[in-house]
Amino acid sequence: MLRGSLLPALLLVLLSCAAWAQTPQSGYVGSNVCKTCHADVWFNFYKNPHYKSIASGKETPQRAGCEGCHGPGGAHVEARGGKTTIPRAFSLMQPKAVMDACLTCHAGNFDKANIRRSEHTQNDVPCTSCHSVHHSATPKFLLAKKQTELCYGCHANIRAQFEMPSRHRVNEGFMECSDCHNPHGAFAPENRMADRPRMVDPGLLNEEPCLKCHVDKRGPFVYEHASVAVEGCEACHSPHGSMNSRLLRRPVTATLCLECHNGSSFGIRNAGVDLQTATHNLLDPKFQKCTTCHVRIHGSNSSFYFLR
Repeated sequence: MLRGSLLPALLLVLLSCAAWAQTPQSGYVGSNVCKTCHADVWFNFYKNPHYKSIASGKETPQRAGCEGCHGPGGAHVEARGGKTTIPRAFSLMQPKAVMDACLTCHAGNFDKANIRRSEHTQNDVPCTSCHSVHHSATPKFLLAKKQTELCYGCHANIRAQFEMPSRHRVNEGFMECSDCHNPHGAFAPENRMADRPRMVDPGLLNEEPCLKCHVDKRGPFVYEHASVAVEGCEACHSPHGSMNSRLLRRPVTATLCLECHNGSSFGIRNAGVDLQTATHNLLDPKFQKCTTCHVRIHGSNSSFYFLR
């Protein structure tokens, strides 16, 4: 009795599936068909993070395997190959179309939330300029090249800065560009300085990314240094590299300090320094390293003058 009542329903399901398979909108043939011609890609695909879409068995054909990215392959198989017969041949697609295809699955990733208004997107840099899905040169993120070489391909001026005597150790492999930058766009506030790098990835509570490593500079401090609080680390330091020690923007510490402490500092107490009436003769080289005395220049909990 129960078996007889299920037969009509089962028949209806089978007929529906057959009708769906015959519709011109379908055209999905499955990833196993692709390995006939693309064996070099198929037999290494198990190493690819995208393979989990096949392994899970839960994804629909539109989101699984080769056709999850390239679209239904029925017409491609019937034509016996050819890029123009693939719905999404990435090498022939415009940057916006490439990004739309990738965001079909990756739109929910928090680190890519700002990708549509990032500097890379605004300059028509598609995902495939940095990522190689099938032939990645790195074990992480499917990058087309080693991360530093990939970034240097466009940012040649930054490569030169990392060759300076005082620099962050990116070339040595101690850190990477993505430790400070989010290539997909960041939530960082508007640039505090005109030459501040773009797509800076903020640290905890929207802090400067510098504080991810330099935690002793975090604070909060009872006496804050105004330049640090308002303009950030780059008011005094060049983040990539400098000819001066400690990545400073000036070779002599006093000249850097006098950019703000020059006698016209909006009436802030002791913010201005008059070279002729100052307690120390700032023209004397022994007094030209202000941080010899003002040791807590990033902020202090006990001294208004950052002496301790």
